[in-house]
Amino acid sequence: MTEKVGAFATFKRGLALSPELRGGLVGTLVLALISMIGRVAAPIAIQQGIDRGITAPGGPHVGTVAIIAGTTLAVLVVTTASGYWMMRRLFTVSETALAGLRVRTFRHVHDLSMLHQQSERRGSLVSRVTSDIDQITTFLQMGGVQLIVSGGQLIVTTVVMAIYSWQLTLVVFAAFVPAAIVIRAYQKRLAVAYGEVRARMGAMLAVVSESVVGAAVIRAYGISGRTEARLDKAIGDVRTRQQYAMRTSVTSFSTGEVATGLALAGVVCAGVALGVGGAVTIGQLTAYLFLVTLFIQPVQMATEMLNEAQNAVAGWRRVLDVLDIKPDVADPGERGVELPAGPLDVSFEAVNFHYPDGPRVLTDVSVDIAAKTKVAVVGETGSGKTTFAKLLTRLMDPTAGRVLLSGTPLTTVRFDSLRARVVMVPQDGFLFDATIAENVRFARPSLTDAQLVAAFAELGLADWLGALPAGIGTRVGERGEALSVGERQLVALARAYVADPDLLVLDEATSAVDPATEVRLQAALDTVTRGRTTIAIAHRLSTAQAADEVLVFDAGRIVQRGHHDDLVSDPESVYGRLYASWLEQTR
Repeated sequence: MTEKVGAFATFKRGLALSPELRGGLVGTLVLALISMIGRVAAPIAIQQGIDRGITAPGGPHVGTVAIIAGTTLAVLVVTTASGYWMMRRLFTVSETALAGLRVRTFRHVHDLSMLHQQSERRGSLVSRVTSDIDQITTFLQMGGVQLIVSGGQLIVTTVVMAIYSWQLTLVVFAAFVPAAIVIRAYQKRLAVAYGEVRARMGAMLAVVSESVVGAAVIRAYGISGRTEARLDKAIGDVRTRQQYAMRTSVTSFSTGEVATGLALAGVVCAGVALGVGGAVTIGQLTAYLFLVTLFIQPVQMATEMLNEAQNAVAGWRRVLDVLDIKPDVADPGERGVELPAGPLDVSFEAVNFHYPDGPRVLTDVSVDIAAKTKVAVVGETGSGKTTFAKLLTRLMDPTAGRVLLSGTPLTTVRFDSLRARVVMVPQDGFLFDATIAENVRFARPSLTDAQLVAAFAELGLADWLGALPAGIGTRVGERGEALSVGERQLVALARAYVADPDLLVLDEATSAVDPATEVRLQAALDTVTRGRTTIAIAHRLSTAQAADEVLVFDAGRIVQRGHHDDLVSDPESVYGRLYASWLEQTR
């Protein structure tokens, strides 16, 4: 697990996953080096100006001072320009690299199976792609290279300080070495603290997401108070963890401040004593005080940047946690095969399925379905109907056995071939926040407006489409909520129709709709299913009546199979009882 990996190893892996960042890093560091060298130019110029110009034997040498000042100005212009280009390159390269990481993370989340996506709260997954990567971006742009520059400045400054006076340098080290030991101890605490902050942030986003998406249910059941309490607790957890992290950070920073004060006081006292003894000149002592300031800056900045680094590393670990999950439903890619041309038949061979740490959902399911057959799948809630459909469309894979289409195992079929030939229409008819035309074009982007209108007409939906405010340009709202449940299903069926699949899987498109819309849906279904293999999960047994064959599931097994008229003849059978119960409910 990435939580057990050290910060450096995490950073190294993060760079490996961001090749754009590595490619631009060398040039940025070269510019940073030039900028860093310029920072020690001023103290050296001050020392040279005092000792060789102002207090030179025989009186001040104005020419020498002018030469030193001019040279220093030129160096500062070059180093300032280098600093500008360094920051410009850093922002450009980091944004490009982390946009790539964001895309790769999102695609990996999208490639995870339904099991993986259901095992983690959606808001937490979203936070990996958004706030966690944002934290990495902030660190790289504001602290990452600066941390490296500060380290370089510390080394160069220390060398120059030692050249001027090794005695004063020992005084500075005596103040900062104990502080460094204390700060390092606090950094370990910060690593844990910021890991908790990122985790609580993901949990908070999950609660916020659920509260927004489920707003209608919250109002309907009058549970706003409980929802607010959940949200308050999630926000409070983030605040508590953040406050602990900040307290630890402040303690670490304050340790550096104490060391700074001791170092400056020690240099002043020791410097005056050395100056009286002739060990250092006035210029050297003055320059040394400036150098101590340059020494202190990276130490203080490093303390602050290390805090940001721990936060960024915690975010990077959470991103790596997602990327480390190997999809259990993987696209075979170039090693895969195309589905055979023509109508598709279906075979389940001794298929078993169970969810992780859960009971078995399907047991020894073996069935063959001929091409162009309309099959209804019926059974009580929890009998395995939906799992059967998900395995058929390879949203999940069996834990044992095989699923084949026209003799080809699904696990060997490339996703582009599978998704082009097999389409599932879920019960909720999910729509994107766009127009009707844009939602239908998800199945075939090349369709013109005229072709879309013609498709609706072929489905018998021309009058419904014409009654909408803007026809196919009507916006459906988020999740299609500007349309009724039945209207969302009409659009979903139109999308499936233009996709022109050879195998169509329907999760009861006519459930939970009004009678008038059901008539429209049924007419559209007749057109959509004509000439192709159709598997319909039937909640209303009127669907089973119209099917060529019915599969009856009970406790994860196929217990009956046949035509409706044959199955209903035995009132004591599973199907007979289901049918009798359905008739009772429809009276």
